[in-house]
Amino acid sequence: MSGADLNVVALCGGVGGAKLAYGLNRLLGAKLAVIVNTGDDFEHLGLTISPDIDTVVYTLGELADEERGWGRAGESWNFMEALGGLNGETWFRLGDRDLAMHVLRSRALSAGVTLTDFTGRIASQLGIEASILPMTDDPFATIVVTADQKLAFQRYFVELQARPEVRKIEFQSPSGGTATSAALRAIGAADAIIVCPSNPYLSIDPILAVPGIRAALDATKASIVAISPLVGGRAIKGPTAKIMNELGVATNCASIVRHYGFLDGLVMDREDQADADAIGIPVHVTNTIMRSKDERVQLARECLRFLDRLNS
Repeated sequence: MSGADLNVVALCGGVGGAKLAYGLNRLLGAKLAVIVNTGDDFEHLGLTISPDIDTVVYTLGELADEERGWGRAGESWNFMEALGGLNGETWFRLGDRDLAMHVLRSRALSAGVTLTDFTGRIASQLGIEASILPMTDDPFATIVVTADQKLAFQRYFVELQARPEVRKIEFQSPSGGTATSAALRAIGAADAIIVCPSNPYLSIDPILAVPGIRAALDATKASIVAISPLVGGRAIKGPTAKIMNELGVATNCASIVRHYGFLDGLVMDREDQADADAIGIPVHVTNTIMRSKDERVQLARECLRFLDRLNS
C-alpha cells in the first residue's frame, strides 16, 4: 500500500497545521481525517468562536486570507468599526464575512446540533473531501498560567499578543469532556497518523489531553510521524520557540520528539539536518516551509513517502 492509498489521520491546530492539512487533502481527499484542536474555542459577543476549526475549513475550502494568515479572504470590517463606535470589545477581530460562520454555528449549537455535525455540514457545503473533526464536542479550554495570573487562551494569544511569560499550560473541561466517537473511529481506522507542524504546547497538547485520544494513539498499530514546527531552532510563526524557552526546554527537534514520546518518525527541515543523529528515531529531512500551495502539497507528499518507508 503506497502513501496515497493510506487512511490518514492528521492532528492539527493553527495556521501551519492547516497548511499541511491542505496539502494532504489535495493528495488524499476522503481518505484524510483532520482532528482539530478546540482548546482555543470561546464565547465572545454571544457567539461561539472556533478559531482553529475555522482556519482549517477556510484553508481547505479555498476561502482563507493567505496574506493575513487567518480569517476569510476579501474580508471587510464594518461590524468591528460599528462595534468600536459603540465602545464595544474590539480586541478580537471578527470580519463581516467571518461573522456568518459564527452566527450559523452559534444558532446550530443552541438548537442541539453537535460541533462535529455542524463542522461536517459546512465542510460538505464547501466541497471539502476530507473529514474535519473537532477533538471534542464538549467545552474544553486551554489555560495559560503566567507568573501572576491564569489567562484564557485568546486573552493570552490575541489580546496580549503572547507576550506574558508562560509558566505552565493547563486544560479545563468543566463538563468532563471526552473525545468524539468520530475522532476515535478515525484513529482506530487509520493506517498512518501525522502530527502537523503545529505548536506542540498550544495546538497539539490540547488534543492529546482530551480523554480517549492518547489511549487511542497508544493502541493504534499505525505509524505516527510528526513534522517539526522548528526551522533552524526557530518557529516560522507563533510562540513555539518562546514557550519552549520559557518552560526551560531546548529549542531543537530532539525536544519535539521527547515532548510527544509516541512518534515512529520525524520530518525535519534541512536547516536542522545537523541534529538528525541526535533524534533517536527515523527522520526524513526536507523543506518544511510552506510559502505556497504547491509547497504544502510537496510537504504532504514527502510525509507520505516517509510513511511508505517506515511501513515497508
